[in-house]
Amino acid sequence: MEANIAYYCLHKLHRWPHEFLDLEVQERAYVVAAVQIKLEKDKKEAQKAKKGRKR
Repeated sequence: MEANIAYYCLHKLHRWPHEFLDLEVQERAYVVAAVQIKLEKDKKEAQKAKKGRKR
């Protein structure tokens, strides 16, 4: 899980993975939660857009 978030940080947040891994536990948990919320939101928007194109 942390490797996936570190990868996300590198590509989407333009932060080196070690910057994420060096965070305190609470800060890392916050980043993980924020990324999960963002991914869920993006997934819902993609589904909504896909549904709208079918009409």
